[in-house]
Amino acid sequence: MTDRPLTLMAVHAHPDDEATGTGGVLARYAAEGIRTVLVTCTDGSCGDGPGGVKPGDPGHDPAAVAEMRRQELQASCEVLKVSDLELLDYADSGMMGWPSNDTPGSFWQTPVEDGAARLAELMRHYRPDVVVTYDENGFYGHPDHIQAHRITMAALEMTELTPKVYWTTAPHSMMRRFSELMREFDPNLPAPNAEEAAALARIGLPDEEITTWVDTTGFSDQKFDSLAAHASQGENIFFLKMGKERFGELMGMETFVRVRDTTGAAVPESDLFAGLR
Repeated sequence: MTDRPLTLMAVHAHPDDEATGTGGVLARYAAEGIRTVLVTCTDGSCGDGPGGVKPGDPGHDPAAVAEMRRQELQASCEVLKVSDLELLDYADSGMMGWPSNDTPGSFWQTPVEDGAARLAELMRHYRPDVVVTYDENGFYGHPDHIQAHRITMAALEMTELTPKVYWTTAPHSMMRRFSELMREFDPNLPAPNAEEAAALARIGLPDEEITTWVDTTGFSDQKFDSLAAHASQGENIFFLKMGKERFGELMGMETFVRVRDTTGAAVPESDLFAGLR
């Protein structure tokens, strides 16, 4: 027996990613006395600067953006009561196809084994019972999300640990509701072309393939406030436009696919720690 607390480790790509897909579980499990460890892989320097200035535009200062986003991330963690924040601090690679993908030192250019070795050290230190990250496509194809997936799975292979491992996902039913809601807020939004529609169809999973449905309704306000802490990126965070009540209706359930398990807990499950307590 050990008095070590149950521990959740979430591995995310950028400041603000922790809030969207896992803000609810981070807040819920922190409230239940579980140690919550957030690993953020990049500095977010390809985000918007003050006044919404975009990367590559005059006046965009990546170093200043990174510092601003670090402060916002710390504020978000305070809202979610995250126990431990670890920063790998690789340079943000930007969206797929951006020139910043090729920048030496960017996360996308970092050898997987290098990033994995650093993450493995954190895993050995915290000894997580549950690890959460993205699927092979980084949920929607962002290079830093894909790289976060790669280093997480490689780091697990470097350790002797056997945590339950989950990838974030979204049920297709929620994706349809989200699409409807976007049109409700912006009736002039153009319909996606064939290529965009095909890309959207690849996001998430059919409802019946999702293994884990965690009700975080009681923590929706915290999740909203953690997103709001990333105010500099507000133009890119659609969810903030809907207000707390509508946000809670849409975002009160966080969903995952379980990819590794030694507990034998039955699926579908409603708790990432099913079989562990």
